Amino acid sequence: MTAMIAPLPLSSTPASPLLAVTGLEQSFGGVMALAGVSFQVAEGLVYAVIGPNGAGKTTLFNALCGFYQPSSGSIRFTERELLGLPTHRIAACGIARTFQNLQLFFNMTVLENVMVGCHLRTKTSLFAAALRLPRVRRQEQRLRDWAIEALELCELADRATQSAGTLPYGLMKRVEIARALAAKPRLLLLDEPAAGLNDTETLALRDLITRIRDSGVTILLVEHHMPLVMGVSDRLLVLDYGSVLAEGTPAEIQADPRVVAAYLGGAVNYAV
Repeated sequence: MTAMIAPLPLSSTPASPLLAVTGLEQSFGGVMALAGVSFQVAEGLVYAVIGPNGAGKTTLFNALCGFYQPSSGSIRFTERELLGLPTHRIAACGIARTFQNLQLFFNMTVLENVMVGCHLRTKTSLFAAALRLPRVRRQEQRLRDWAIEALELCELADRATQSAGTLPYGLMKRVEIARALAAKPRLLLLDEPAAGLNDTETLALRDLITRIRDSGVTILLVEHHMPLVMGVSDRLLVLDYGSVLAEGTPAEIQADPRVVAAYLGGAVNYAV
């Protein structure tokens, strides 16, 4: 039976968007990487961000997570302003992410790698941890349970004791997703999760993304693999040179002549 990863409860008005980005601007020297980007993500969706290389997609992710501090704009998550908060505070609010490049501990087991994502939720002092007090052991068991739930959702439970460095590349990518889920996020940011995957692995990734969404976690996806994007996304945002070019459903985006001219390169059926 597939585990359901319930995100930590956070207060949010049902009618409000989970994430609201307004007028976000980020520049590097004379290059405007984000030029007044605005969009909203409703809870329970897979919301994809697409665009050519250099469009500002990863810059947007880095701004949302606090790695970059935009010069202006607003990032509101469950009605809380995130702009200016450090990365660990943003993560504690309920946002987790993966990266384009693998960030695993290859000499640790799969379970240990995933448990790293849980420790954001620990509240143990150094003194209590050193003495291995009963509450510390209970907390460690809870974190282990969360990690196992994430592994089950990602269909990796049978690999829990295996060294992460011995896994095939496609399964390593899943471990990273499981680690992010173990933090109990409300919003999961996936940065090019299909990069380097073969067709079979990409189809399995599509099913995994759907399961994660159905488990109650909203997903913000940056991806170049158009069949995956069009097959799994509820709504899309198209960036071009740091600006919003279009926003809508997959069908609306495929039919938008501005998107076709700037990115998609012609009328293509992206159904999978």
